[in-house]
Amino acid sequence: MTTQPVPEQAPDRSVPGRGERAARIGADEHGTPEGRMRDTPSGVVDTPRLTVAAVARRLGVAPATLRTWDRRYGLGPSAHTPGAHRRYGAADIARLELMQQALLQGATPAEAARHALAATPPDAGTGRPVGVPGTGTVEPGAGDGGPLLLAGHPTDDELDLGARVRVGGRVLRLPGASRRARGVGRAALSMDAPAVRRLVDEGIEADGLTRTWNDVVRPVLCAVAERWESTGAGVEIEHLVSEAVTAVYGARSLAAARPAPEARPILLAGSPGEWHHLPLAVLGAVLAERRVAYRPLGPNLPLDALVAAVRRTAPAAVVLWAQGPATADPGLFAALPRTRPRFRSFAAGPGWADAALPARIGRLGSLTSAADELTDLASITHKN
Repeated sequence: MTTQPVPEQAPDRSVPGRGERAARIGADEHGTPEGRMRDTPSGVVDTPRLTVAAVARRLGVAPATLRTWDRRYGLGPSAHTPGAHRRYGAADIARLELMQQALLQGATPAEAARHALAATPPDAGTGRPVGVPGTGTVEPGAGDGGPLLLAGHPTDDELDLGARVRVGGRVLRLPGASRRARGVGRAALSMDAPAVRRLVDEGIEADGLTRTWNDVVRPVLCAVAERWESTGAGVEIEHLVSEAVTAVYGARSLAAARPAPEARPILLAGSPGEWHHLPLAVLGAVLAERRVAYRPLGPNLPLDALVAAVRRTAPAAVVLWAQGPATADPGLFAALPRTRPRFRSFAAGPGWADAALPARIGRLGSLTSAADELTDLASITHKN
C-alpha cells in the first residue's frame, strides 16, 4: 500500500471561519465577547480562547464530535483552568482544522488525528502548529517527517467520530472507493461545495479528466442516487455535486487550447424536457482537452432550437443526451435537417437503452469510448 501526502491547498473557505482569528467570532455562550483580548496576570495580552460550542460552529461539526476527538485522540484544549469552562486556543483550533482537512482528503479519523498531532508543537510566536499556514491548510509532510497515510477504508465506528455526517439518519457509503471519492462524499454531505470543487480539481490534476470522472465523481453520484431511492432524501446533495463538478469541468474546457477555426463542431445537447446535463459537460471538457471543436447547447433544448443550431453550424455530429426513457424520443433524430456535408447523429445516456433507433444512429457508451469515437470522427471530417 502506498502513501500519499495531503496536497498543499490554496486558501479557501471550505471550513467556516478558516484562516480567521478567533477574535472575530462574536460572543460566547456566556455573553462574553469571544473576540475580546484580555490581560493575563503577567500583563501580556493573551490570545482569545473559544468554548466547545463556538469551535463546533466554526468547524461546522457537532460539539459531541469535538468531545469525542478530545477523548479518543487528545485533540482537546491544551490549557484548562480549574473551575473554568474548557477553552480552545489558536493552536488547538489549528490542530482541529488540520484534522478536518485531512478527513476531507479521505483519511480516517485516526489517521487524521495522528497527522494533526504530529504537526505540533505550536510555534511560540504565532500560536500555530509548525508547518500550518495561516489558512489552516496542510503542508506535505509538515512536522511528521513524512507523508500522511490516506489509504484504507474507514470502519463504521470511525465514521461516527466526526467523518460521519447525518442526513436523514444515514451516511453516504462508498465501499471500495478511493480516498478522494470518500473525501468528496464527506464534503457533499456537509454541503461544502468549495471542498467538492477543490477535491475534484485536485483529482483532475493528478489523474486526468476521465479517470477522475470514473473513480471519484461517478461513485459519489451513484451513492447519492442509491440513497435517494432508499430514503427519498438527498436531491439537494445531488444538485450541489452536479453544479460543483460542472463548474470544475467547465473551467477546464475554457482553459483548453482552441481547435482549428475551420473544424466542424460536435453539438452536445440535452433532449427536450431533459434537465440532466452534467455528463455532457464532462464529455465537452474531454473533447476540449483533445482540441475537438464542440458546441455545448445545454439541457432541455427545444427541437426547433436544435434544428436552427444544426443549420447554422454544419456540425460533424449531433449528440442528444437522455437520462430517462421519457425524454428519449427517436423522432427527434428524424426531425433533424439534412445538411451538406452530412453529419452523424448519436444517442447518449441511459434513457436510450431500450429505444428502437435506426441503424444510422450511433450509441455512445462510456466516457472513454464516446470521447474516442467523437475524436476519430472529428479527425476524419477535418481531413475531408
